[in-house]
Amino acid sequence: MSDTAAEKKSGKKGLVIMILVSVIAIGAGAGGAWFFMQGQQEDEYEPARPKKIPTAFKELDIFTVNLQPEDRNQYLQLGLTVKIRDTDVSQEIDRQMPEIRNRVLLLLTSKTANDVSTLIGKKQLGAELTEEIKKSLDSEILREEVMAVLFTSFVIQ
Repeated sequence: MSDTAAEKKSGKKGLVIMILVSVIAIGAGAGGAWFFMQGQQEDEYEPARPKKIPTAFKELDIFTVNLQPEDRNQYLQLGLTVKIRDTDVSQEIDRQMPEIRNRVLLLLTSKTANDVSTLIGKKQLGAELTEEIKKSLDSEILREEVMAVLFTSFVIQ
C-alpha cells in the first residue's frame, strides 16, 4: 500500500505543479496582451493635431524715404513682403493698402540711418512694421493672420 500512497502523492503534486504553471502562463499571456493593446489604444485615440494653415506671402511696393538727418541726408529704399496665413487677410491687405503704406512711410521716416543699419535695428524695424500692418486691419482675427514682415531689399544711401 505504500506504493499506491506514494503514487497518489506524486500524482497530486505533479497535477498541482501543472495547474500552477498553466495559471502562470495564462496570466502572463493575458498581461502581455493587455499591455500590448493599451499601447495601441493610446495611439488610436491620440488627440488630433491642429491643422497647419499654409502660409502665403504678400509683396508690397518698394518704399523709398528720407531718413532723419544725422550728419547728412540719407535715403532708405526698402522692399517688403508680408508673411501671412493663407486666408482672407490678403484681400484685406489689398483693401487697406493706402493706410498700410501711410503707416509704413511714417514709421520709416522717423528712423535714422543708425537706427536701421545694425542687425538688431533691422529686426526691431521688422517687428514694428508687423505691428503697424496689424493695426491697419479692422478685424482682430485678421490681425492674428499677419505673421511677420520680411525684407526683400534694404538699401541705405
